Amino acid sequence: MEHIYLIFVVALLLLAVVDLIVGVGNDAVNFLNSAIGARVASFYFILAVASLGVLLGATFSSGMMEIARSGIFNPDQFFFAEVMIIFLAVMITDMVLLDVFNTFGLPTSTTVSIVFEILGAAVAVALIKISNGTDNMLGIGNYINSARALTIISGILLSVVIAFTVGMLIQFVTRVLFTFDYEKKIPYLGAIWGSISVTAIVYFLLVKGARGASFMTPEVIHWINKNTMILLLSCLAGFGLLFQFLIMVFKTNILRIIVLIGTFSLAMAFAGNDLVNFIGVPLAGLESFRTFLANPGINPETYTMESLLEPVQTPTIFLLIAGVIMVLALVFSKKARSVTKTEVDLARQSDGDERFASSLLARNLVRMGMEFNRLLCKIIPPPLLRFIEKRLDLSISQRPVRGSSEAASFDQLRASVNLFVASILIALATSLKLPLSTTYVTFMVAMGTSLSDRAWGRESAVYRVTGVITVIGGWFFTAFAAFSAAFLIALFISWGGLIAALIAIALAFLMIGRTYFIHKRRVTDETNRSLRAKTDWNGQNVMNECKNNIIVTLQEASRQYVGILRHLMAEDRKKMRKTLKKVDELNIKTKELKREAYITLKKLEEDAVDSGHYYIQILDYLREISHCLNFISESSYEYLDNNHPALHPAQKAELTELITQFNALFALIDKVLKENTFADLEQVNTRQKAMLDAIHKMKKRQIRLIKAEQVGTRNSMLYFNILGESKNLLLYTINMLKSHRDFVLYRTLPME
Repeated sequence: MEHIYLIFVVALLLLAVVDLIVGVGNDAVNFLNSAIGARVASFYFILAVASLGVLLGATFSSGMMEIARSGIFNPDQFFFAEVMIIFLAVMITDMVLLDVFNTFGLPTSTTVSIVFEILGAAVAVALIKISNGTDNMLGIGNYINSARALTIISGILLSVVIAFTVGMLIQFVTRVLFTFDYEKKIPYLGAIWGSISVTAIVYFLLVKGARGASFMTPEVIHWINKNTMILLLSCLAGFGLLFQFLIMVFKTNILRIIVLIGTFSLAMAFAGNDLVNFIGVPLAGLESFRTFLANPGINPETYTMESLLEPVQTPTIFLLIAGVIMVLALVFSKKARSVTKTEVDLARQSDGDERFASSLLARNLVRMGMEFNRLLCKIIPPPLLRFIEKRLDLSISQRPVRGSSEAASFDQLRASVNLFVASILIALATSLKLPLSTTYVTFMVAMGTSLSDRAWGRESAVYRVTGVITVIGGWFFTAFAAFSAAFLIALFISWGGLIAALIAIALAFLMIGRTYFIHKRRVTDETNRSLRAKTDWNGQNVMNECKNNIIVTLQEASRQYVGILRHLMAEDRKKMRKTLKKVDELNIKTKELKREAYITLKKLEEDAVDSGHYYIQILDYLREISHCLNFISESSYEYLDNNHPALHPAQKAELTELITQFNALFALIDKVLKENTFADLEQVNTRQKAMLDAIHKMKKRQIRLIKAEQVGTRNSMLYFNILGESKNLLLYTINMLKSHRDFVLYRTLPME
């Protein structure tokens, strides 16, 4: 019997390692985004500072482990076998759930996920106990600490509102005080600002860190609590004098020091408080197994787990091993960088490519915000309004970072506010025992400060608000998904035993493997876009870009057009659905090319500006080609999906001939483009005219079939749509080819 639970424990420890990796990937945004967004140092130096904080903070987690043992459910009401099922279901769910969020670059709360996973798994096992016993459903409260879950839910709303509002107000006051030309104010106000910020961060470390440190004695903790005010006043005075000395003598950038100290402190707090989310459950499982082995001969299905109610000091070696794993994950995890990039992009000062599309709710919120802003402008006295406008002048906010040709996503003043406000809010909430989440606070503070800094202008506001709504919605979805998935997995393992557990673990790792490739593809696409954005565009580069885009798009369009017609004639709905997805991908690609045109044209050299309109014209034609394919594929799939009659034999013969002519034409166009000579353009025109004539005759023959009542209404609507869009596809393709010819000739022939 013991070997089954030994397998469970080994599985829990293995899942703990993976969960540490994916957990760091999600929570890295909490302490990296400000330093990376403001570019206070090199990326790897920032990682080194954060890694040191994580490693030190890992030793502060011992006192936090109780939440995994008895914070959400009552272990004395469950047997050993049931507790192991709960723990295993929780770890499988947590690993997969956090990995999915990481894959799509969405920050979520690891605390919420672990709490609701424990809750879901415990409810599932409790329901099985109730169904097999004499208790009724009202007795489930004996097994579950439901008040804790309700506290977490209320904490979500509290975190969002408080953090966003406080971050917005403090950033507004700070910006009015320092302006965007803050470097001129640092010699006079920098020491005061630095001492306040660092003292707040020190308070944060004292409140969040000392209480749970495995090496802190009760006497030291009591002394810190008793003399907290004296310590803070000493820090305020000491740091103020130190920073003023550094500014006057060494011209030190105080803001950079504040941001790096804040990064260290938040990383330390993350490891100190969130480590329980990743290893608390596996360690509780290990402790349960040890208790089971210490009582030989007992029945695992009748032995209750009162031992989990007793406090336990986690060995420091376990905490250090977990810290090392988190540091390695922080350095090497690409998904951690994706999550960080999401928050930095939502908070960046500049406009540009936006990750999130607009939504109805975001549009309405932006309109409400604009109306509220107009109302404030009417209420505020004009002199005060002019003063504020002058202090919030954005014209100097895009200066390049030293040693870089590009501007930071936001400046170091805002980064210091992010860390200062997040630290003080989390520290105050902890001291008052309020359920504020580290992820929620840091994210919403960053969003509030970006709003005050006018980072959400009319050019980007609706997209940024959509992003914030998406992330917040993901937090609530986390609770629902965590509870549901853990509930189902616990039921599955309870029903199938060891075999079901092994199947669940295998499926979880298969899913992680799949998300790895999804994320890899997303990173590749983003890297390509980034390389395009950094290209020094000139006329020749634009011409080469046009040529490559045309060749790739036409080759894909040709494949999908032929595939649509063949799948339609074969009535292959499954293949048609796959083709429809590929057409959607092509549509998205051409849309992105059109969207990136702004970046390209902005970087064009002066002598290439006159040829820029050719680039836009070609992108317009590429977009129209993808639209034609989209119209054909959607109507064809709808026809097959509704089980309408097969095409008439005469129609199949005509479409087969059209495919042959289409392939021949596009092969000739491909040759013209690759050889970059236009001697065959007349032949292309001749083939196009012949195909247009053939399409015209096909329409006439379709009318004859209608009059002979050999085809129905749906058939006719589909066929005319295919012929009409095929005609448009030919026209747009040839016009695009002519535009490319004019572009090439414009760049290569001397201008009079």
